[in-house]
Amino acid sequence: MAGRPLIGVSTYLESGARWGVWELEAALLPAGYPRLVQRAGGLAVMLPPDAPEHAAAAVARLDGLVIAGGPDVEPSRYGAEPGPRTGPPDRARDTWELALIEAALARGVPLLGICRGLQLLNVALGGTLVQHLDGHAGGPGVFGSHPVRPVPGTRYAAVVPEETSVPAYHHQAVDRLGAGLVASAHAADGTVEAVEIPSGPWVLGVQWHPEMGEDVRVVRALVEAAAAARAGGAPGSAGLTPV
Repeated sequence: MAGRPLIGVSTYLESGARWGVWELEAALLPAGYPRLVQRAGGLAVMLPPDAPEHAAAAVARLDGLVIAGGPDVEPSRYGAEPGPRTGPPDRARDTWELALIEAALARGVPLLGICRGLQLLNVALGGTLVQHLDGHAGGPGVFGSHPVRPVPGTRYAAVVPEETSVPAYHHQAVDRLGAGLVASAHAADGTVEAVEIPSGPWVLGVQWHPEMGEDVRVVRALVEAAAAARAGGAPGSAGLTPV
């Protein structure tokens, strides 16, 4: 590819972050995200929360977009009351990342949602979430691991055709799929582990954390789709097979 595609990755604000002699509010992103984009051939840029009306302008400058993992989506976003094990909302982040997703979908910018990012993609398209399930994390602050099986004929299966073990840390998941989305991978217990829009621009969400593993294929597919779109190729073509 001629030049590395510019891949934006959403970040979040944390109060009381500490480094050196400082303790200040900071825009944070685990280093695994930009490193994974770089390993996959992209140029990573961080997108801290901003006013939602600026999302379209930010996305217009990108070749691809990653919505990163993080806290639970506020249940009111999908018409539900919070369950007893649902975490406190981050309303500013929900608003900003939903605006980024909507802008990427409207513009046809290749989009990858990771963990919370998959859940937000589903919610943005009218879907709902299971607010708690067990067995998909290794304990507080510890990533678990479990197998994920692709659905044959999907874009995800074209990228990762075999069952793989993935690093996971989530207690929420897709319930009702959003409009236009199809499930493209499942865990052994039936949990939806990947979703995608099967035609048109490249849009995929994965419920696990590829930035914590060694497999770069999913993010490489995003980078290739971003390069193809920038070069004027058919959206989502980049070596993938739409359903």
